[in-house]
Amino acid sequence: MQPGTDAPATTGPWTGLTERVTGELAGSLNLRRTALRLLDLLCPAFADWAVLALPELRSGRLVLHGGAELTATTPVTVRVDPDTGLGRVLSSGRTEVLHVAEEDGTALDAMIPHPRLREEAAELRPADIVGVALTARGTTIGVLVLVRGSNRGFPAEDVETAERLAARAALAIDSAQLYEDRTHVASVLQAGLRPPELPELPGARIAARIRSAAEHLDLSGDFYDVHGAGDDWLLVLGDVCGKGVEAAVLTGRTRQSIRTAAYFDRRPSQVLTALNTVLYEAESSRFVAVVCVRLRPIGDGSSAVASVAVAGHPPPVIIRAGGSIEQIEAVGTVAGVLPDLAYREVDVRLHLGDTMLLFTDGIYEARGADDFYGMGRLVELLPAYAGAGPEPVCEAVEQDVHEYLGGRPHDDMALFAVSWGR
Repeated sequence: MQPGTDAPATTGPWTGLTERVTGELAGSLNLRRTALRLLDLLCPAFADWAVLALPELRSGRLVLHGGAELTATTPVTVRVDPDTGLGRVLSSGRTEVLHVAEEDGTALDAMIPHPRLREEAAELRPADIVGVALTARGTTIGVLVLVRGSNRGFPAEDVETAERLAARAALAIDSAQLYEDRTHVASVLQAGLRPPELPELPGARIAARIRSAAEHLDLSGDFYDVHGAGDDWLLVLGDVCGKGVEAAVLTGRTRQSIRTAAYFDRRPSQVLTALNTVLYEAESSRFVAVVCVRLRPIGDGSSAVASVAVAGHPPPVIIRAGGSIEQIEAVGTVAGVLPDLAYREVDVRLHLGDTMLLFTDGIYEARGADDFYGMGRLVELLPAYAGAGPEPVCEAVEQDVHEYLGGRPHDDMALFAVSWGR
């Protein structure tokens, strides 16, 4: 048997080890586990001590995996000198082989940029140390540092083996790094798209819900926001054209544009005009459907005026406290496709116990066994929840649509309800 492997040697002492590194690292998308498995395969058979040095692009740190304790992870924040051993391997991609004399630690200083790890390797003196570049996609992504003590040394054929091992390992490590980087980007993007916590509105209660399409979990194209202060608030519900990352980017741009516009002027017509201008000038092929409602109390606060404007979005419906349903007559072109659009506002009164429901087209276009859910079904459902408040209304609609789907795939769905009166 050859050292470090159960496979019989055929053409050399380490032939099976190279194949084993390839096979056991393939498919791993966890960077730390990949590094640990590589070191476990190499130590103590191929090397007496090993460290994997991987620069982090995001933090600028150098992270050292391994050492005497293979599971150890040691970040290094000091700058690696490009003229010393490790720095030269990182910058040139060429292998460095250094000898560590009994009383001289110069080679260790050059190749191991951490005092504790240097002390571990120094216990092997006299020793030989080799630094091999991990190269993937034409770039050196790290260095595999191997140490052999007890006069084992690194003959030329073992240095070549180390280079083959590093080449195989680099592909797996690069894949794991790419996966973790993309996961990080997605998580940051998702964090910026999460629905906001709803504020307390004087004189009103609000509730909202979003259900992302199953194939785009956590990257919904639907969104809602609340902007304002005092007795002047802007409620926003929107639906971005498309799915996935591109739609998520447009959602972020849309929400920020609305936030900025509302800071200067909360009139829904002006907010939508500003949004349309920003999106149109961005020359995107995608568009956004939005409904904006400006809510302000009237007189003693027993009622409020809701100014509504829509951009290609279904207008809200009002569930009066007495059980009647009013569908607001508001129309407007989607934002982002035509220049110089003007939007019209419609004012309605909300009295104590009235609830205004905003919803995206994912609600009435939910497809059941035979047809769409439809506006008629929604309007028939709502009177039973007159005076119930915003949360029960949202819950009832979401549950009814969910049951209508019967487990079938669905589009993003969003609901926003505001009831006047505490």
